[in-house]
Amino acid sequence: MYDVVGVRFKKAGKIYYFDPMDLGVQKSDHVIVETARGIEHGEVVVGPKKVEEDDVVLPLKKIIRKVDQKDRLIIEENRSAAEEAFDICCEKIAEHKLEMKLVDVEYTFDRNKVIFYFTADGRVDFRELVKDLASVFRTRIELRQIGVRDEAKMLGGIGPCGRMLCCSTFLGDFEPVSIKMAKDQNLSLNPTKISGLCGRLMCCLKYENDEYEEAKAILPDVGSKIKTPNGAGKVVGLNILERVLQVELFEQERVLEFTIEEIMNAEDALSAQATE
Repeated sequence: MYDVVGVRFKKAGKIYYFDPMDLGVQKSDHVIVETARGIEHGEVVVGPKKVEEDDVVLPLKKIIRKVDQKDRLIIEENRSAAEEAFDICCEKIAEHKLEMKLVDVEYTFDRNKVIFYFTADGRVDFRELVKDLASVFRTRIELRQIGVRDEAKMLGGIGPCGRMLCCSTFLGDFEPVSIKMAKDQNLSLNPTKISGLCGRLMCCLKYENDEYEEAKAILPDVGSKIKTPNGAGKVVGLNILERVLQVELFEQERVLEFTIEEIMNAEDALSAQATE
């Protein structure tokens, strides 16, 4: 077992485990840590706890210190410098006539590297751009191409539901979303209805998918013939969330609703009668 705290470097970003040492780090504390990118600052979002070896990446990196007033000033300076770097990079992109869109810029805490995030339809030859930027900023330059979902996560916005985007507020990772999920939930397959600001299928299609899959596993298909407490009939409709079936009865020539429990009880009763 390892003592760890979970640190997040961006809002709704991934959570990484670090060794808290004996610094008395608690949830909501801001800390300075060493990462693969260099020295970074982040926020503790998971308080001290013990985890199994399989849940951590070894060797476990240590927290250097809690953020102090001097560190806060550096963080603010880096943010201001990143805003300036954004404008300069946009000018350089226009000069080189590159088909790319700059999304965000960030400095590592120690100013050892400046990272430019951009989107583009295909591959971009930005070697000359990197040389130009390196001559301006006199530090390591990294240009990182991201997808449209990552762009929406960084920029934020308001979704079709009227709420702030899930990806920019609480989703740490993007999970696969398929058109089958929309079909299973009987949603309109109109792309404008089920797509988010990024143009991809909305992440929230995944939220209720497990419930729909579980319900569909026990509910009969539309068109199947079943036994009900009122006699035999054919399933003509399903309310998957409430697990209610609409059944057209053969003898009574009318449609009634039954819960899945009523159908199962009716089938059990008929089976019991058949064995007597």
